[in-house]
Amino acid sequence: MKKEKLHKMPADLRKAITSDLKSLAAWEDITSLARNEFICWITDAKKEETRAHRIERTITELMEGKRRPCCWAGCIHR
Repeated sequence: MKKEKLHKMPADLRKAITSDLKSLAAWEDITSLARNEFICWITDAKKEETRAHRIERTITELMEGKRRPCCWAGCIHR
């Protein structure tokens, strides 16, 4: 069985995720592939405003029980 390598979590995402125990628990509950997709989706943003919006949306979607970024083709590193 191949072990998935987790992308390095950016500091701004780490700060947002760890600022609330519920969001941290939701983050830890998803698969490493799902984490990679959220990380890649966030780091793929070209503008800082887009990146900040994607971080906010990640927290919101995790809290809503979503397990992958919505409407995104997926991590290119798969």
